[in-house]
Amino acid sequence: MTIDELMQTAPVIPVLVLDGEHDPVALAETLVEAGLPVLEVTLRTPQAMEAIRAMARVPGAIVGAGTVLNERQLREVEGAGARFIVAPGLTESLTRAAMASDMVYLPGVATAGDIMRGLDLGLTRFKFFPAEASGGLPAIRALAAPFGQVRFCPTGGITETTAPDYLAESAVACIGGSWMVKKGMSLADIGTAAARAAALPR
Repeated sequence: MTIDELMQTAPVIPVLVLDGEHDPVALAETLVEAGLPVLEVTLRTPQAMEAIRAMARVPGAIVGAGTVLNERQLREVEGAGARFIVAPGLTESLTRAAMASDMVYLPGVATAGDIMRGLDLGLTRFKFFPAEASGGLPAIRALAAPFGQVRFCPTGGITETTAPDYLAESAVACIGGSWMVKKGMSLADIGTAAARAAALPR
């Protein structure tokens, strides 16, 4: 799978911070059935690594790891069955390690300088993070002007209400969001919210 194939699979990538509230297999099955097969499990909780192992075995699920900061974490999630990694920023060391692996890689950028460093390393696909705090759509439009070859996956602060505006931008290939998997939601509610997200036009 290429980064473009990953970003075109669904309009929204659920960003999952798993704390044990839901069984990871049941959660993955719910999201895949709703039409959101690309699942980013953030490495922010003790349960994350085991969740990646379990969810990677769910048919149809394309499971990746988020908040990957270094090569050691890349190797760990690769061993757990992750097929892609998402980083909050862009470093040369992690980029080169990702390129040397079979892992699809989506590094984070927030400025023109970040993007230029990525382009120097041969990258043109980026997570725009944190999206809302970094200027949201006006910032994406401004950055897209000089970097026409770049496509973004904005993540951070995007809601179900603002998601359609992001997806309408030509420089936006997909978005990352967590609104469809909130604390206290049942699996049925998650499935309903995820189906609405999967149906968003772009």
